Amino acid sequence: MSRRHGRIHQINMVIYRWVRPHVDIFLKMQQPKVWLLALIAGISGALVGIGFRTLIGMFQIFWAGTSSERFLLSLSTLPWWVVIVAPTFGGLLVGTILHFWRPLGRAGGVADVIEARAHSSKHLNLKNATIGTLISAITLGFGGSAGREGPVVFYAAAVSKALFRFFELPPSARKTMLACGVAAAISASFNAPIAGVLFAHEVILAHFAMSAFVPLVIAAVVAAVISRMWFGDVPAFIVPDFTLISYWEVPAFALLGVTCALVAILFQSSLIGTDWVSRHLKMPIMLRPVLGGFLVGLIALLFPQVLGVGYEATDSAIAGSLSIGLMLALIVAKTIATAITISSRMGGGVFSPALYLGAMTGGAFGIMALAVFPDAVSSSSLYAIIGMGAVAAAVLGAPISTVVMIFELTGGFALSIALLIAVSISTGLSQLAMGRSFFYWQLFTRGIMLEEGPHQYFAKQIRVRDIMARFKEGDEIPEFDIMTSKAWLRAGDNLETALKAFESSGKSCLIVLEGRERTPIGWLYHVDALSNYNKALVEQSKEEHL
Repeated sequence: MSRRHGRIHQINMVIYRWVRPHVDIFLKMQQPKVWLLALIAGISGALVGIGFRTLIGMFQIFWAGTSSERFLLSLSTLPWWVVIVAPTFGGLLVGTILHFWRPLGRAGGVADVIEARAHSSKHLNLKNATIGTLISAITLGFGGSAGREGPVVFYAAAVSKALFRFFELPPSARKTMLACGVAAAISASFNAPIAGVLFAHEVILAHFAMSAFVPLVIAAVVAAVISRMWFGDVPAFIVPDFTLISYWEVPAFALLGVTCALVAILFQSSLIGTDWVSRHLKMPIMLRPVLGGFLVGLIALLFPQVLGVGYEATDSAIAGSLSIGLMLALIVAKTIATAITISSRMGGGVFSPALYLGAMTGGAFGIMALAVFPDAVSSSSLYAIIGMGAVAAAVLGAPISTVVMIFELTGGFALSIALLIAVSISTGLSQLAMGRSFFYWQLFTRGIMLEEGPHQYFAKQIRVRDIMARFKEGDEIPEFDIMTSKAWLRAGDNLETALKAFESSGKSCLIVLEGRERTPIGWLYHVDALSNYNKALVEQSKEEHL
């Protein structure tokens, strides 16, 4: 027995020595705490999604007479002027809020969450999120043309950030918590938990990490369960039965991808162009949403389908109940209405409009394909579904999560080949023309260029004042003449400027100046600059591979 016990003890020791390091890493990363917080983030994300949709309905019932997203029939019974007055009045409310309570001048969305993930932006907080989400609810509730997913993502991420502020968490866990809020928001909005997990990985974290996977799944699943309990286990869109007739349709799917890329490029260009015009337009911030709402109302006189989130029109395109002429017209009208809504500083996102444009593009393409090859082409519904994925993936820069979302919405993988072909071509051509997704374009206008890679990003974000060695009391401050010496740095210079200065001067340390008087305040050593740069890159690599 003693030998047997001895062998058991040896086996236990081997197992202990093998498992102990992994347990230590698990506890060091505070994964149990993160998992618990992910559960809370999932509950919060679901409640935010439910509350936001309820708030939109409350505003909408004042003028449309119904809180349902399918309100086009109700509009047909109202006087024509209501369609103009509603978004204009909504713009007045938004303008008032922007004037008095919103110093950022925008409602907030996915790009703000990406910015917060990159460098802990102070703009992502509960106060800004509450005001920004209210702006978006008013915009959509009074008929503004935009999406509801971006505001929900923004608020859910702000709630997650507020949660981890009360706990000591490592930087990687803090980023994971932001992503948990996003995963919960997408999962609750579309009843698509897998897509929520992948979207958070693909767009927010911008990498796939095993340490983040479990918390994201917890948050997404919890949010989906609560959302289904409230709204019922129904998909976001009504998808009819469809069949893929022949693999000879593959060229048609490829051509649809090219067409969707063109629509996505024009949509993004419209958003970027109108935003540039808005930023250079001299008009009080209070009046911009009023003008935007009025213009959207004018468009809605001819095309009421552009009002609000647009899920009713999207469902009609998927069902094949719209004419080709109307769908082509709605592509143009929805693009213009959404660009006006967002550029006039009203709230909302671009997720739903991208799905809307994709459904219209695919539906129109399918009708034309059926007219040319009636015996060899599937239904227009199939092309509308594929178009949704192709345009949305190109605009959002999220091809993987968008493909999975379409799979979850349709409940099957029968269209996988067609969808992958169209999405890949659309995304590739959009990247070729635009260089980045719309979210990254928004960040680009703020001087944040994450697509250049972590090495460029860290070099531009790390400031000299954060890594320099300041003069201490009693230190002898050297005499310095700025007119005769070029070997110096400003406290506000970034690491990229500092490394170039070290390379050009050949010195191992440079004096750091501050203020208009350019007062010497310390030294920056070359070794410290390189050490901090390498440390940031190593931490990024660890986060992406754990």
